[in-house]
Order: sequence, then structure tokens, then C-alpha cells
Amino acid sequence: MARRPTPPGTPEQSGLGHLADLVRAAIPPLHPAGLPFVATPLAVALVARRRKWVRRAGITVAAASAAFFRHPHRVPPNRPGVVVAPADGEVALVDTAVPPAELHLGDGEVPRVSIFLSVLDVHVQRMPVSGIVREIAYRRGQFRSADLPEASSVNERNTMVVETAAGQLITVVQIAGLLARRIICDAKAGDKLSIGETYGLIRFGSRVDTYFPAGTQLLVEPGQRTIGGETVLAELLS
Repeated sequence: MARRPTPPGTPEQSGLGHLADLVRAAIPPLHPAGLPFVATPLAVALVARRRKWVRRAGITVAAASAAFFRHPHRVPPNRPGVVVAPADGEVALVDTAVPPAELHLGDGEVPRVSIFLSVLDVHVQRMPVSGIVREIAYRRGQFRSADLPEASSVNERNTMVVETAAGQLITVVQIAGLLARRIICDAKAGDKLSIGETYGLIRFGSRVDTYFPAGTQLLVEPGQRTIGGETVLAELLS
């Protein structure tokens, strides 16, 4: 399903293994969901290889798709109690809000961080904490621009609730945007996943909201860039 993050302290490769690691670092692997988007234009370019403009167009589209569906390795921090960014992008909102209504978590506002993903960002989503997936809820909706505040409540979305070993609940919401018409979530209720592990993907241009337990100290500001699986959004109260 997903790529697990590189554990801290993993020994470095040597020789050919080290060379392979350098290649993988320079050219991130492809998320499986992107294979049709790369293979199809390459096939067109191969079939029409005698037509220069078709061949070039096919290769260009394949390269752009490979860039969008890139799936780089990430190394999450090993400090206990931290919550990392579930996605690459720009912090759009740092506020308090009521969690999605379909979860029935009450109408009280809790801390929230919203991350906006442009079409140039890595679009896989990663686990913000280690824990057990307690609930997943999908809700149809609109496809407004994901950088608008109302996108959290009116756009199509997929919500996941994760319970940490300490019993704290973290809610992560994949939100479709103006161009994003497909939300992929490979996780399911009952899965036990690790911090930084890939669990889903949105295409093309989107937003990811993270809701925290009341009283959580948020450590990011609007406009800050995040790296999925690595940037610390908050520290949970012990």
C-alpha cells in the first residue's frame, strides 16, 4: 500500500547500494496511482514516434505526470508526542474549528492547521502520528478552490481519525480542490500505521486539514512551507 519512512539511524549503503540511493534521491520514485498517467502518453509517443510533435508531446506529458506523482522518501522526527505535516505545501490557516460533522465529534472548536497543495507540490499524504485508524468517512461536495476558507466545509473530502498509543485523537481531512477530482485513501479502519507512512493521495491541487485535541500547542504559522512527514505541526500534551 504505502511506503514506510526511513527509520532514524538506518545505516548508509556502500558501493552499488550507495549509488542506487543517490539515484533514488535525485529521481524520486513514482506513486502507483501515477502509473497510468505516465504509461499512456509514453505509449502514444512510442506508437507515433515518426511524428515529432506527437512524440515530444507524449514525452512531455509523461514527464509532467511523473513529477506530479513523485513519492520521495521522508525521515520523520523521533521525538515523542509530535505531530508532523500530513502533506507538502503552504500553511493556509492556523486556527480553531469544529471537526467535520460526519464524525460526530461534537460542536466544540479545536486547534486546526490547513495546508494548501499547489499542482507543483508532492501530492501524497502521510501519517501525522503513529496510531490506529479508528474511523474513515467520505463526503461528497463541491470543488471550489482549495485555498478558500470555506473549502473545509463545502468541498468533497475524506476524513480519517487516528488514535495514538496515549489515546489522543488526531483527525486528518483530504479535501478536493478546483482541479482535484480524485481522492485516494489506502488506509482503512483498524489499520495500525506509523508516523510519516504514506496513506493516500489527491490529484491535482488540493488541501489537507489536521485537527488536534483541545489545548494542543501549534508550532507553525500561516505562510510557512511544510514537508510532509517531517515538518512538526504541534506537540501533544502528555
